[in-house]
Amino acid sequence: MPAAGPTPPARRRAPRRLVPRRTAPRRTLPVLAAVFLLALTACGYGSQAKDDQGRAKIAAGAQRIEGLDSVRIGYFANLTHATALVGNRQGFFQKALGATKATYATFNAGPSEIEAINSGSLDIGWIGPSPAINGFAKSGGKNLRIIGGSASGGVKLVVNPEKITSLADVEGKKIATPQLGNTQDVAFLNWAAEQGWHVDAQSGKGEVTAVRSDNKVTPDAYRAGSIDGAWVPEPTASKLVAEGGKVLLDEETLWPGERFVTTNIIVSQKFLARHPKVVQAVLKASVDTNKWIGAHPAAAKAAANEQLAADAGKALPRQVLDAAWKSVDFTDDPLAATLRTQAGHAVEAGLLEEPDLTGIYDLTPLNTILTAAGRPPADDAGLGVG
Repeated sequence: MPAAGPTPPARRRAPRRLVPRRTAPRRTLPVLAAVFLLALTACGYGSQAKDDQGRAKIAAGAQRIEGLDSVRIGYFANLTHATALVGNRQGFFQKALGATKATYATFNAGPSEIEAINSGSLDIGWIGPSPAINGFAKSGGKNLRIIGGSASGGVKLVVNPEKITSLADVEGKKIATPQLGNTQDVAFLNWAAEQGWHVDAQSGKGEVTAVRSDNKVTPDAYRAGSIDGAWVPEPTASKLVAEGGKVLLDEETLWPGERFVTTNIIVSQKFLARHPKVVQAVLKASVDTNKWIGAHPAAAKAAANEQLAADAGKALPRQVLDAAWKSVDFTDDPLAATLRTQAGHAVEAGLLEEPDLTGIYDLTPLNTILTAAGRPPADDAGLGVG
C-alpha cells in the first residue's frame, strides 16, 4: 500500500537493526501431536450453531481435549485482532476444541492482558508485540511464549489537515498514542527520533508531544481539538478519517517489504506445558480462521463487525469498517525479525532495558500445522526455545 503522505525527510536516521541469530526452524514434533493434528484436520471448520446469546454451541457427542473443561481466550476489540473476532463469531475455536468450552475476555490494553496471563486468569491471548516483549522481559522469560502471528499493518498517522500538511509540520504538535509503551507509542517515539526531534519517553513532552489516549476517546479528543493527530491502529485510524482527518503516514511504508507484526498469539507457559493439545487446537483454529478470512473477505468483515458489536456494544459504520479492513493483512507468520527491531526501538526510546528475548517464541506447534498443510514453516529469528 503506498504511503498517504509525502516521503519522510532525508535527514531521518536509519533505524537500528538487531541482527538475529539464524537457526533452522524446528520441524519435528512427537508422534502424538502429529496424530492429534490429523484428527483436527479431519474436522470441518466454519460457522456453526449458536445459542441465544450468539455463542457457538458445543456439538453433540464432542469430547473434551485432555479432559479440560474450558480454555480462556483474550483479545482486543480492534480490527487488528480480527482473527480472534472472526474465530469467535464463526465458531472456529469451539469446533476445534470439541467439548472443551472456549470462553472469551476482551481487553483495552496490553498490560492488563499480560497481568491476566500472569495471574492465571487467561490461557491464550491475541496481543501486540510491545506488551509481549515487556511481559516476557520483566518475568525473566518465565511467563509467556509467542506461538503464532495474526496480523500485520493496520497502523497509521492520521492528522488534522488544517494544522498539519506535511511530515515536517508534525513538529510542535500533539499526537495521540494509545498508551505509554504500547506498540504504537514505541513506533511513534522511534519515528519522531528519526526526524531529529527529542521527546521524553515517560512524560511524552518534547519537540513533538505524545499524548497517551485510550483509543475509545481519541476520536472525541480529535473532535475537540485537544490533539492534532494520532498514531493508532484500526479501526481508530479510520474513525479519525471519518472525522475529517487525513492519513499522513502508513506505518507499513517504514518497514522492509511493508510487513511488520501488529498482533501475535501468546500463551501462558504453564498452560502450554500442561495442555499442549488444547494449544494445538486453538492454533489450528486460528490458521483455519485466517484461511477463511482470505477466501471470504466480505463475510469475514461482517463477522468481525458483529463480534465488535457484541464485545464493545456498537458496530462500526460501513464507511469506517471498509476503510479499516483493507489496511490489515492477516497472517499466521509472527514476523519475528520485526519484533526484534521493535524491541530495539523500545530500548532506544528509554522504555526498556536491553532484553534477552531468547525463548520468547515456541513455533513448533504452528510449524507442525503449516507443514501438514504444505506450507513453509515460520521463522523465529533465532529467538525460539532451545
